[in-house]
Amino acid sequence: MKKWIVAVVVVWALVIVSGIAVGIVLVTGDDDKDSDNGANEESTSASPSESGSTSEPADGSVPPGLETFYGQQVTWEACGGNQCGVLEVPLDYADPTGDTIEIALEMAPATGDRIGSMVVNPGGPGAPGTSTAEDADFYFAPDLRARFDIVGFDPRGTGDSSPVDCFSDAELDAYIAADPDPDNRREVRDFVEVQEDFWEGCEEKSGDLGSHVSTIEAARDMDVLRAVLGEEKLPYFGFSYGTRLGATYAELFPENVGRFVLDGAVDPSLPTLEGSLSQAEGFETALRAYLENCVDGGDCFLGDSVDEGLRTISDLLAEIDAEPLPTSDERDLTVGNAFYGLVTPLYSEDNWPYLDQGLEEALAGNGDTLLLLSDFYGSRENDTYTDNSLEAISVINCLDDPWSIAVDEVPTYFDEFEEASPTFGAVFAWSLVSCHGTPFETTEPEIEIDADGADPIVVIGTTRDPATPYEEAVAMAEQLVPGVLLSRDGDGHTAYNKGNACIDDAVHAYFIDGTVPPDGTEC
Repeated sequence: MKKWIVAVVVVWALVIVSGIAVGIVLVTGDDDKDSDNGANEESTSASPSESGSTSEPADGSVPPGLETFYGQQVTWEACGGNQCGVLEVPLDYADPTGDTIEIALEMAPATGDRIGSMVVNPGGPGAPGTSTAEDADFYFAPDLRARFDIVGFDPRGTGDSSPVDCFSDAELDAYIAADPDPDNRREVRDFVEVQEDFWEGCEEKSGDLGSHVSTIEAARDMDVLRAVLGEEKLPYFGFSYGTRLGATYAELFPENVGRFVLDGAVDPSLPTLEGSLSQAEGFETALRAYLENCVDGGDCFLGDSVDEGLRTISDLLAEIDAEPLPTSDERDLTVGNAFYGLVTPLYSEDNWPYLDQGLEEALAGNGDTLLLLSDFYGSRENDTYTDNSLEAISVINCLDDPWSIAVDEVPTYFDEFEEASPTFGAVFAWSLVSCHGTPFETTEPEIEIDADGADPIVVIGTTRDPATPYEEAVAMAEQLVPGVLLSRDGDGHTAYNKGNACIDDAVHAYFIDGTVPPDGTEC
């Protein structure tokens, strides 16, 4: 029996009311995860040392007042072949004697001659990082699996780490189905109402937690985790938004940076407006690459040229906006669902056949596959949402950068967004209101990221990455004093373990042997 396995590789700030992009790679895999890597299925306690880690904190300095947190021992218990545990951290690092929260951990033990523990993050913000350890064999090649414990954690406010909450499942259905590009007075009114309801729900359901799920606080949690894992210098692999998290950590704790790889990098200095323009252009580039592939293959069902294909897709979205498509589900395919169903497969060239299927069906009046792809985007499965990524990403993004505009200002941005992306520009322009009305304010001071004093940090960019455009990786590598740029010429989001041996060999040589690739290496 087979199921979809969704490997979430998420990005920094996308679209509409949710401000989210969840990139997915769709593959098939077995339902049963019986391989236990030497651990049984019982909830028997196991110390970190038994699974290849040590419970003693590293010798690095401990921030004043945090000795109890840095010196704690995690009780690891078997979970589906891996080891799971809980880390306790302060809700507010400025008040370490106050309330605490729990951070969910999962570790896939090294399968061979272990070097140490590698902390990983799949992106987001909002994606539960424990999933990266759960699916470690999918994310990481055997070379890394053999040498490192893969340690994933759900960043505060996400997954099982004191998750923020804003909406019921039914409300989330309406949230993602909402029109991301309202074009009349009634649609604008509905758009505003959904936005207001979201923030009211967050304030009511999340309370004080909503002000303490920033990227800076998640980075502070990572340093507590480093100490508990016994790593004097932290090995870290971050994808997409995980590159921002990693760069933030490197700024706060440069002396604790070990072998760091940041893949699908974002520009940490880019304000919301410029970041949205960059991403709009990135998705336009990715859509054109998809259409070029279709046209070059001959007899493309979308048209005989890229421009004709773009017109076909734009006309289809307009038709769905006017009249949603029926599906075999009880829900219709709205233009909101259709938008997410369209952009989701653009994250990986391997997913283009699913986009073919979805668009062909939709052109024939059937919304099934595009709705399925939209559900993958929102982590919706069996009529429920399996995590809170749709909610967490907006709360975290708006803590990190609360800049927004009022609804009546949106049309003034249409021209520059449509220049960046004729297909998606208006949607990204409307996304600029995402933080309008947020009730939360971070208590963390703003920081400028350059990671001066850290060991070499390998920054990877892909030339036609839709979600984190290549130029952002170049910018991050330039801004980080120890930054080293590694480039992949290709399509899709992120570069590692995507079939490019040059990239994979460079990553493995760095993590395993400490060999830093030459700055500017092109693969």
